[in-house]
Amino acid sequence: MAAIAFTPQVQRPPLPLFSAPKYPKPKTRVPLQPLSSSSTSQLSYDPFVHQLAESLDDSLPSSSSTALQNLRDSSVQTVLSTPWPTRKDEPFRFTDTSFIKSSEITPISCPPSFSTTPEDTKYPHLDIVDGFLVNSINLSELPSEVYVGSLMKLSDETIMKRVSEFLSSSSQGDLFWSINGIGAPDLTVVYVPAGCRVENPICLRYFANEGGEIRSHKLPLSNPRVLVLVEDGGEIGVIEEFLGGDGDKCYWVNSVLEVGIGKGGKVKHSYVQNQSVNAAHVKWSSVRQESASTYELVEISTGGKLSRHNLHVQQLGPDTITQLSTLHLSARNQTQDLHSSIVLDHPRGYSRQLHKCIVSHSEGKAVFDGNVKVNRYAQQTDGGQLTRSLLLAPRATVNVKPNLQIIADDVKCSHGAAISDLEETQLFYFLARGISLEAARKALVYSFGAEVIEGLPYAWIKKKVETQMKELLEGSS
Repeated sequence: MAAIAFTPQVQRPPLPLFSAPKYPKPKTRVPLQPLSSSSTSQLSYDPFVHQLAESLDDSLPSSSSTALQNLRDSSVQTVLSTPWPTRKDEPFRFTDTSFIKSSEITPISCPPSFSTTPEDTKYPHLDIVDGFLVNSINLSELPSEVYVGSLMKLSDETIMKRVSEFLSSSSQGDLFWSINGIGAPDLTVVYVPAGCRVENPICLRYFANEGGEIRSHKLPLSNPRVLVLVEDGGEIGVIEEFLGGDGDKCYWVNSVLEVGIGKGGKVKHSYVQNQSVNAAHVKWSSVRQESASTYELVEISTGGKLSRHNLHVQQLGPDTITQLSTLHLSARNQTQDLHSSIVLDHPRGYSRQLHKCIVSHSEGKAVFDGNVKVNRYAQQTDGGQLTRSLLLAPRATVNVKPNLQIIADDVKCSHGAAISDLEETQLFYFLARGISLEAARKALVYSFGAEVIEGLPYAWIKKKVETQMKELLEGSS
């Protein structure tokens, strides 16, 4: 049976050349400069990151939206003082991003010519291709006071003011968060007013159109960004589905989702990632919950050569509920990485996190770094965290780091971790009833992940994920 393995440090690759963005649009700009000449700034200044920031800044024209332009400007300043992460940095200790850095990164600067196929569903759809919102379906089914669409086309001054306020108070993430802030061509906004309960979920489908061939070292970069803002008492479901397009092309999707939930509001979030196995998929999800609000996430991630999800949840009031369920599958030479953080600062918060991963390839890897922080005033908090990993190949690797930090003294919290192959007693149970070993293994592996899949709140996406999982597990057996 495979065991936990620690990957040795790798040498940093040589600095690559950036490609000029395709069809760059002219604009007047001031050359990017480091924040200051102080010793701290000089130590953190990275020429590679500076060059990437300039390439992104050149790829897009100045935005007509003040809120979006302010986001870009603040992100530029953050990027210029942030070096590219290496294995020496604790958050990336087990996650190697060198293949991104050694590639020829080309920011995608123009909306693509790409026709999307409508899903067989009545739900409202938005299609985002290479970071650009290109299509919308069934939006007329939404309540009239709900806004779903581009920030550039938003004309309601009240909603625009709320969006601007939220963006200006956004907490800073890591380098990839700021790269998205510079390179996002637009902001897709989902706004639910106070007291409005949207019955049908909003489906966001992300397509990757441009891509380099295998071993071409070309890595087109897209930066989709979405804001979901739910006012007091509002409710909505959001389905994010990341699709790879045709073939196994190489590309980098660097996505950001921000969610703001007002008092008593509720968001059901389903996140399905099934991109090319040669792609880099880096995603940030940042959630802010006001008092008595609820956030539920079900995540299924199976694609990408490197897939990393940075998930940060901040509870900003008492009586909040946070439920996170994730399932990762590494069926090929892949790295599936989840870094999560839940911060509780107020009384009577409730949080549950279940993380499961299956590594069925000898070169497959999985990483889980989950941090739950219960601060001093978060009394009577009820928090639980569990991670379980299934290793099915001799050299399969998983690195888990569950972390529970408790400062409050009146809490009920627990966490646990388990790593194993299939248990012999379970296999014997099937064999004793005349079921073949192969069928027994398939049934046990699928049932391991079914607990998370069953949490998907909508039947059509659940059925789609079940089919994908079965095909991937069949192919890796």
